[in-house]
Amino acid sequence: MNIAQFSETYPPQLDGVGRVMMAYCRTLERMGHRCVYVAPRDVRNTPPDGFETLLYPGVGIPNEPYRVGIPLLSRHYRRAIAQMPLDVVHAHTPFLAGSAARRIARKRGIPLVATFHSKYYDDFYRATHSRWLARLGVRHVVRFFQSCDEVWTVNERTGQVLRDYGYRGEIVVMPNGTDPAFLSERDYLSELSQFSLRQGVPTLLFVGQMDKKKNPHLVLEACALLRERGMDFQLIMVGRGQDEKRLRELCHERGLDGQVLFTGFIARRETMLALFRRADLLVFPSLYDNAPMVVREAAVMGTPALLVADSCAAEGVEHGVNGFLCALNAADIARGIEEALPLADEVGERARDTIPIPWDRLMQAVLARYGNLVDHKRERRPA
Repeated sequence: MNIAQFSETYPPQLDGVGRVMMAYCRTLERMGHRCVYVAPRDVRNTPPDGFETLLYPGVGIPNEPYRVGIPLLSRHYRRAIAQMPLDVVHAHTPFLAGSAARRIARKRGIPLVATFHSKYYDDFYRATHSRWLARLGVRHVVRFFQSCDEVWTVNERTGQVLRDYGYRGEIVVMPNGTDPAFLSERDYLSELSQFSLRQGVPTLLFVGQMDKKKNPHLVLEACALLRERGMDFQLIMVGRGQDEKRLRELCHERGLDGQVLFTGFIARRETMLALFRRADLLVFPSLYDNAPMVVREAAVMGTPALLVADSCAAEGVEHGVNGFLCALNAADIARGIEEALPLADEVGERARDTIPIPWDRLMQAVLARYGNLVDHKRERRPA
């Protein structure tokens, strides 16, 4: 099967959506299919190994992993896509790249699949500070998904978000996967050697954009409460974003300088796996994320997550069984950390057994959906 996947992110700046699309491409190529990663180009990096890319000029958005580009303005893109045999196109964005995917699908009469990944209203409101403009942006998002042949979401709660936006069509739940991973003791120690980490104290970890929408400030406030109670620990903050400077200032104001390590963005998977393994607990109180990859990758390494109860990110997590749940405030996050740490090893093992889905297995379901759509399109074509 020949498939094109479209998004607005490209290495080295990848959000969760870009990492999901990269996993789709790598896994489908490994299974013998042609899967092309289509996105705006980032000149700072060469194409990753394991899959084919089709890139067009793009410019970065400050403090965000996204890039903006207009595919039709690229002669290279137009020529390459015209010569590419395609059975299905899959959009992971409702914006310019998604519109390009829809244009190809309509022109060729092939299926268009689109995955709803993000809480776009939150993004629009954060950018414009206008509820009216945010609702207007959401209408565009809903119109895009209404125009697709099939719409996927990563879990049931995320599907409800899309319905709350006004979408009325059918929704297929297609979860995110993650690849099994193993680090030798030598590689593990080698990856950790670049960080100044203390031994013998609980290690907490936050991974994500340094953006208020993901609530990293609540992690710091919770840690300040733990420090006041005399608890010794270290917190690793991985990522970058528009609120990083303010978070560093907050860390200093709360007297946490010696206990918090800001690493910046880390692209290397082996380094992240080592940090997930080193951590006792992933603290991730985000309401913005739907099915965060970091929770799955932490689980692969046997590390449980502390998540906000009833959030999209917490779907599939049972408190004290394969993860931990808390309320959305610093005091309850601090309480959750204190309760989780003595049970982290046991719960982390159950997280490893229940949360990750191997991409190879997931792609069997993906290919079945693609195949059904292709057959349905062929049946409807005029003779």
